[in-house]
Amino acid sequence: MAAIPPQPVTELLARWSKGDADAQEALIPLVYEELRRIARRSLSSQSAGHTLQPTALVHEAYLRLAKNQPVEWQNRAHFFALAARMMRQILVDHARKHAALKRGSNPITVAADDLPASSTAPNLDLMALDDAMERLAKLDPRQCRIVELRFFGGLSIDETAEVEKISPATTKREWATARLWLHRAMNTGS
Repeated sequence: MAAIPPQPVTELLARWSKGDADAQEALIPLVYEELRRIARRSLSSQSAGHTLQPTALVHEAYLRLAKNQPVEWQNRAHFFALAARMMRQILVDHARKHAALKRGSNPITVAADDLPASSTAPNLDLMALDDAMERLAKLDPRQCRIVELRFFGGLSIDETAEVEKISPATTKREWATARLWLHRAMNTGS
């Protein structure tokens, strides 16, 4: 996300918030590659039969963001945070549809390089992760948002701290706590 100049993106987002369709169109080329990077990361460990592609994920997320009018965009980090949330929802919806078609067999998995601190589980069930995140959101909404921003959005500790308006040290501590809690919740079902 650091490669994107913050000022033009933030200015375009502010204009888009005020209903400027030209600003929305001008924004697309500035954020498209970063959205594709986030999508590729989210889809990196999908099973071979997975049908959702990064481009489709980006387009669907952007369409959902555009439909959520009016959004009062704060800055580019806020935009990417909402984009990450949309991608999570799309991936979970896709996984649920796929699981329903397969009657529960062959769950969709995603890369877990940054999530559970376990070397024995390189992949995890996206629906189980979503269920655990829903439980975490009830206990600690900020930790859930941090996981969403870091895992689904690919934001750094500093970028996540900026979105959440907390210090990087607090972000790092809560990220570690949330990962441990999710690992336990997903392994024990509690």
